[in-house]
Order: sequence, then C-alpha cells, then structure tokens
Amino acid sequence: MCTSRLFTLVLVVQPPRVLLGMKKRGFGAGLWNGFGGKVQPGESIEEAARRELLEESGLTVDTLQKMGQITFEFVGNSELMEVHIFRADHFHGEPTESDEMRPQWFQLDEVPFNHMWADDIYWFPLLLQKKLFRGYFKFQGQDTIVEHTLKEVEEV
Repeated sequence: MCTSRLFTLVLVVQPPRVLLGMKKRGFGAGLWNGFGGKVQPGESIEEAARRELLEESGLTVDTLQKMGQITFEFVGNSELMEVHIFRADHFHGEPTESDEMRPQWFQLDEVPFNHMWADDIYWFPLLLQKKLFRGYFKFQGQDTIVEHTLKEVEEV
C-alpha cells in the first residue's frame, strides 16, 4: 500500500526570466529547481510554500497562484510525493543563497532543462503559459521516467 506526503514547489517568474535554485544538498542535489519542500504538521499547503520560499531564497510574496499538482512515484519507494506547484509573479527582497539552494535568474529561453528533474520539461511550459495542470510521473531512480500522465485542467 502506498502512502502520500505533501510537498510544495514555487516558481518565481518575471518575464523574460525565471528564478531557479541549485539544490546544494539532500534529495535532488545538483539539479536546478523551484523552491519548496515538505508541508509541516499544522501548516497549510500555501503556508508551507511561503515558508520554504523564504527559507531557501530569502524572498517573500504577496500572492501565490496555484498552477498544478503532480504526484510522483519512485520505483521501490512506497511513499508517493504529492507536489503542489505555485507561481509567483511579484516578490519582495533579493534572492539570497541559503544552506540548501543557490538562486539564479534564467532567461525563459535558456531554462537549463538538461540539469533539472526530467519531468520539468513537460509541465514547465504550462506554468509559464499560466495553464493549470495535474500530472503523475513514475521514476526509476532520479533520472528515468517510466510512466507519466499530464493534462490541463479547469481548476487545481
């Protein structure tokens, strides 16, 4: 039987650029990603997204747009990751390196997909076009997608 754990992911978008963070340690180390992590007991999903963004990048936001939800499964791991994905178009502060992440701006036509999770290239364009989505990705290890579904939806 599979259990599920809640996670958040925030992408800060300021066309023509997006802020990503180089993961310095832990799960996904060495990959560029948005900012996020586990939802802690007693906090809402959006509260967790705001907390993780602040902890990992030094930024605060007034508004988070919920853009998508993706369930991740890793072969051999019975715990599913339910990731709630947000977009922030306005922020306060300056991106600041943390113990966990090194923020860097990328032009939207230069997003380093070859140094990101393999699923990002599928859903990232939907987020940039402000389209809502739901998906499922099953990974073998951290590099290989063995199964996936992704669809645009009316609400998440």
